[in-house]
Amino acid sequence: MTEVAIRELSPEDFEAQERELREVWRTPSGWRYWTSVNNTQIGLWYGAAAFTFMLFAGLLALLVRVQLAVPENDFLSADVFNQAFTLHGTVMMFLFAVPIFEAVAIYLLPSMLGARELPFPRLSAFGFWSFAIGGVFVCGSIFFGAAPNTGWFMYPPLATDKEYSGIGADIWLLGLSFIEVASIAAAVELIVGIMKCRAPGMRINMMPLFAWYLLIVAGMILFAFPPLIAGDILFEMERMFDWPFFDAERGGDPLLWQHLFWIFGHPEVYIIFLPAIAIMAMIVPTFAQRPIVGYSWIVLAAVGTGFLSFGLWVHHMFTTGLPQISLAFFSAASEAVAIPTGVQIFVFIATLLAGRVIFSVPMLFGAGGLAIFVIGGLTGVMVALVPFDWQAHDTYFVVAHLHYVLIGGMLFPVVAGIYYYYPLIDARRLSDRLGKIAFWLMFTGFNVAFFPMHLSGLRGMPRRVFTYPAEIGWDWFNLVSTVGAFIFAAGVAVVVIDVVRPKHRQPKQEMNPWNAGTLEWISEPEEAWGVRSIPIIKSRYPIWDQPGLLEDIKAGRYYLPDAQDGARETLVTSVLDARPVQCLRVGGTSILTMVAACSLGGVFVALTFHWWIATLVCALLTLAAIITWLWTGTAEIPRSDMRDIGLGKTLPLYNSGPQSVGWWGMFITMAGDSTAYASLMFGYFFYWTIHDDFTAGHSGPGIAWPLLAVVLFVLAWLVMLLARRANAADHPGPMRAALMVSAFLTVGGCMAGLAGPHLNPMDPTTHVYPAIVWVVAIWTVVHGAVAIIMQLYCLARSVAGRMSARHDMDLQNVVLYWHFFVITAITSFGVLGLFPAVR
Repeated sequence: MTEVAIRELSPEDFEAQERELREVWRTPSGWRYWTSVNNTQIGLWYGAAAFTFMLFAGLLALLVRVQLAVPENDFLSADVFNQAFTLHGTVMMFLFAVPIFEAVAIYLLPSMLGARELPFPRLSAFGFWSFAIGGVFVCGSIFFGAAPNTGWFMYPPLATDKEYSGIGADIWLLGLSFIEVASIAAAVELIVGIMKCRAPGMRINMMPLFAWYLLIVAGMILFAFPPLIAGDILFEMERMFDWPFFDAERGGDPLLWQHLFWIFGHPEVYIIFLPAIAIMAMIVPTFAQRPIVGYSWIVLAAVGTGFLSFGLWVHHMFTTGLPQISLAFFSAASEAVAIPTGVQIFVFIATLLAGRVIFSVPMLFGAGGLAIFVIGGLTGVMVALVPFDWQAHDTYFVVAHLHYVLIGGMLFPVVAGIYYYYPLIDARRLSDRLGKIAFWLMFTGFNVAFFPMHLSGLRGMPRRVFTYPAEIGWDWFNLVSTVGAFIFAAGVAVVVIDVVRPKHRQPKQEMNPWNAGTLEWISEPEEAWGVRSIPIIKSRYPIWDQPGLLEDIKAGRYYLPDAQDGARETLVTSVLDARPVQCLRVGGTSILTMVAACSLGGVFVALTFHWWIATLVCALLTLAAIITWLWTGTAEIPRSDMRDIGLGKTLPLYNSGPQSVGWWGMFITMAGDSTAYASLMFGYFFYWTIHDDFTAGHSGPGIAWPLLAVVLFVLAWLVMLLARRANAADHPGPMRAALMVSAFLTVGGCMAGLAGPHLNPMDPTTHVYPAIVWVVAIWTVVHGAVAIIMQLYCLARSVAGRMSARHDMDLQNVVLYWHFFVITAITSFGVLGLFPAVR
């Protein structure tokens, strides 16, 4: 960044600017408070909801431990026990471990990046409401005796047996699919925010480590969660319509679910672990009072951990009879991931040794968590060895390993983060005395609870048993574990008490009580605007290295010190070197996000109970809410093209194509969507590999109809390119005609795609081959229907004067969607039409 002269404001101008900003970013009052989209409110709501779900799951765990405290106990029935431990694992993994970091990220990232707001605040609000509604739906099921009861991994054929699993499996599948919508929405928001909304000068190699970790984790969510969504679709189609994807008698295979689940499930462990390390990467330099040692090394290690985590899923399947060469490869990969993980731990140790360590409650929890995680990592290396895993698989040794990794690697750093970052919420610190009491209760209770499980597992105690006979060597181990669980719970209770106790008599402290060096400490708890003015950054620790930075930011001496047109604004910068490229106007307070989330939740709830008319009504309401949201809140044509952002610099208010955040949002969303599609195609070829005769004599969709669908979709894509060219040449008439022609071609392509399996005919209940053909065809046609809605939306925007040759973000984004869709269509119908014939 070039040096610029900082203009001094008069007191009157300064106060006027603050009034403008305060009014624009004001949080609504009364019931409208819940329509807020401010990152500070959404982050706090997210965090409070995730922590509430964690406490609920903890209570379920205590019930499980009471049941197992003594042999032959009848405190819980077998069915209630199965529901309790299934819901405990489900809530901890899906409703706490990932959402708590999304909460922290939404709250911290804007100020940490020196931005006013993330680029899609309404998307964050939509994600929160989806998460909260889905979580209540899943957790509430246990009060009606309808909770899932087949384990948080939902293995078939037990979970596909309607007589045993009841409606609980449907609640798990559809409820969690809804919750995953929230996770993917958060991932899109975080990736675009980190890549495009950093403060000027914050080059990509100067980002805070927290942002690096969250960028990696958001990318992992984008590629790990869609396979589970694909698996959920296959699973629910079997339960709802008897399509035999996991029924071996009709060509299916339960192992496909394990592959899809663990392709999600093992990266999930690192999706949980890496953000916890990110919190430590912020805490350790602060209390060592020096920059992190080996910044580049820890970034590369985090990238390596994320990359390798996708090659480890089979080590959960060592006992399923896979070929020896597969076992050897995945065992080696599982050992290899210890290397980048170890690098991150050693970087923290080196930083502490090189600095002058200030002992504190956050450091206490952080150090304790790392110590526990190292033990979990060592047992992880043990279960990555195939011969040992054959002995320890499905025993309490694995339960102990899982909790050492996840609670040590995640929960202790989270509590460290609560004590570290609480001053940003309330301008007050939590109690050091209560914090130390909580730590020692949690640390002691955790080890007393879970270390004996290693020994009971080595003595053969299996997982998921609700009772056990006396005098076989497990009695004392289980009793000690139960005592430890209650000690640990007491420590968590102390943390909760410390957070919720009244603090109004406690004096407020300085904004940065720890003397941290990163930008999140420039935010002001009483203000909703993020940062008073957007600074120019020259260091990884700007508060330490740029004297007077805080004063200049507060005095409005940097970019966007005002809100001239009464709009919420932040800066968009270039990906690599953070050069300002746009003044972005983001959406404000709206009830539409809540309406869209509630109606979409209604779709999933209605599907669970097979209420088809209610499903259709809720789906139409969701579509109407989303279209209204987009129509009124995105791609608005500004009254003027340029905005004076201060310091003598002007920027455009509107961008389209790769310069715009909307284009990036579409690209990232479609990357995740393509991962789900690739998972479905993985299922298609998985069935081909396990059968000598994949089709089992069943007729296919033929060649003519699928190839006609390909031709029509390709033509529709080419016409969309013509529409974009006509719009760029400022010819609205031909552009609108091209949109209509492309929409008609898309309708034809969808009809041809469904005609093949329908006219042959292919009954999806008879065998897995027609079932998987129908699923791939329906997936593609549904995306074609979305493409038609997008085309009609662009047509309506053009007719209404909301899209022009200069202001063409909507059309650019839809054409980008079509690039992905046409690849999907060619692959789908090319495979369905040609593959059985050429085999």
